[in-house]
Amino acid sequence: MTIFEALRESHDRQRTLLDLLVKTHGDSDGRDELFKRVRAELEHHAGAEERALYIPMMEHDMTQEKARHSVAEHHEIDELIETLQQTDYSSPGWLATARQLQEMVTHHLDEEEQEVFQLAGRVFDDATKQSLADTYQEEMQRLAS
Repeated sequence: MTIFEALRESHDRQRTLLDLLVKTHGDSDGRDELFKRVRAELEHHAGAEERALYIPMMEHDMTQEKARHSVAEHHEIDELIETLQQTDYSSPGWLATARQLQEMVTHHLDEEEQEVFQLAGRVFDDATKQSLADTYQEEMQRLAS
């Protein structure tokens, strides 16, 4: 498995969880459970992805700017998650912010899959792509425990 295949698995989970989250209503157990799952998935993914992909990308002139841009987007996503944590589930603003989060995450994932992966694929050889996947999966395990 390459780093790109490993990341796409998490991307698919994120899209599914966010789709479900924005369909929840009010201060419900379902909204609480899904938000906790979304938050954990996004936080673990960002941490593992930064270590396994973006730090190695920053070592190459060709991919450095794109890696920095993606890390900056992770911080914007973190700020939206923080806003959601500070907003009551029953507030009308909560769902609007959750939709904003979904839009931002979807944009970020699409950009990674359509631009970042192609660029990184040009600077890393096959063995490195597999090694980075191992690093990513180990980080995901570590962060989840």
